[in-house]
Amino acid sequence: MVARTVRITPIEPRPMPQPPRYETPEQRADRNLVELLQELRVAQTGVQILFAFLLGVAFTSRFPQLSAFQRGIYAATLLLTVITAAVLATPVALHRGLFHRGAKPRIVALSARYAEVGLMFLALAINGAVLLLLDVVFGHIAAIALTAATTAMFACLWFVVPWYLRRS
Repeated sequence: MVARTVRITPIEPRPMPQPPRYETPEQRADRNLVELLQELRVAQTGVQILFAFLLGVAFTSRFPQLSAFQRGIYAATLLLTVITAAVLATPVALHRGLFHRGAKPRIVALSARYAEVGLMFLALAINGAVLLLLDVVFGHIAAIALTAATTAMFACLWFVVPWYLRRS
């Protein structure tokens, strides 16, 4: 019996051809807005959890023992979280404020920009919380180094990869 070597070559993913969408510009705007608002619901939940955590931190018995550096991180992170909540909720306010005014494509375009800015603030707020916690646990140098790594991760996953894929 002769042993055979089986060579497996990786299969390169090919983009699946998408059937054309037969939708009017208004239908496309409706669909895009629904998809965007669903994405924002997911992000807003994370913001609410982070905000609740930060509010709870201020009322712990250990909070008075935080250094001035740690209190500064806390305050900056809390404010970044508030800004994030406001920016990510703006598309809902735009939709409500311009409802039935024939401005849906404009609402979608503006809301997409607000979502991008909101994600940037969310990444900063999350990394602020990471910095605060790691500083308490490990000290300044380790906290800064690890937070730089998580910040780079967010930048790559949320901004660089989508930018790269848009260009290719």
